[in-house]
Amino acid sequence: MFVLGIDPGLTRCGYGCVEWSGPNKVRAISAGVIRSEHTEDLPYRLAALQTEIAGLIEEFAPKVVAIERVLFQVNVSTAMAVGHASGVVMAGAARAGCEVVQYSPNEIKLAVTGYGNADKQQVERMVRAQLKIDKELRPVDAADALAVALCHTAIVGVPEVVG
Repeated sequence: MFVLGIDPGLTRCGYGCVEWSGPNKVRAISAGVIRSEHTEDLPYRLAALQTEIAGLIEEFAPKVVAIERVLFQVNVSTAMAVGHASGVVMAGAARAGCEVVQYSPNEIKLAVTGYGNADKQQVERMVRAQLKIDKELRPVDAADALAVALCHTAIVGVPEVVG
């Protein structure tokens, strides 16, 4: 099963695709960043993001698209831009027939590092360790997106409690 992780953003939207075949059986397929110019008008930036996301979904055919949940930030305009990007990704994934899930930043950090308040460097190092990637993942948005995908595989890999 392929899982596409997304670290939503308007200027930089991270993506990371992993193949999951069971607990502790995950491998990286691809990771990168979709960029848009802040000088372009918002509708055109969102349309370009929509096109790129559709291309990734077509290329990797993920069963699940896992997205980092947008939480309120101090900068309202940044939060709005991330919210717009997240909405475009969710709509595109749903339209393509993918399951869409969201995880909070703390859920992602906890699943990947074992510590819900881990910093970006700790997350990046654990992503590389779990996926056996030797070189640093730059920009960090790509590592964050892989962390979102890994979070989903960790949660899915936990057996359900029967009671």
